[in-house]
Amino acid sequence: MNPWLAAAAALIVCGLGPSLWGAARGGAGRRVVSQNMATLLLCLVFLLLAQGYGRTSYVDLALVTCVLGPAGTLVFARLLGEELGENPPGARLLTPAVLIGTPAVVIPLCVVTGPGRAMLKLLAIGVLLIAGGVVTTRAVRGG
Repeated sequence: MNPWLAAAAALIVCGLGPSLWGAARGGAGRRVVSQNMATLLLCLVFLLLAQGYGRTSYVDLALVTCVLGPAGTLVFARLLGEELGENPPGARLLTPAVLIGTPAVVIPLCVVTGPGRAMLKLLAIGVLLIAGGVVTTRAVRGG
């Protein structure tokens, strides 16, 4: 097991598992925030697995996930607007998780990948993850 796979396993166990548990249980606000966090973590896991196994197709999965995940959160926020307004979810930790977790994964991958198209794709995924996380957090909070 290389360090990339160990980091992916740690994200799955310590982050994705609790996020999926939160998405399965709790109120509507908690479910939306947990779904958004699970999407972020799943995208980061795909990036780490792509490097760990040496399969570039996993980077494409991460790209699709980072585009569709925030879109799904925005749809849920729109549909559950009244419920989220009555009982606002605790989305305080979502933006710091996005702003810390994304560069912590993307920057080392860019260093290992080196200059080229793959690095540009990684940087695009990082920018999309950060932008999507900030926009969805603001939408869930009702801003």
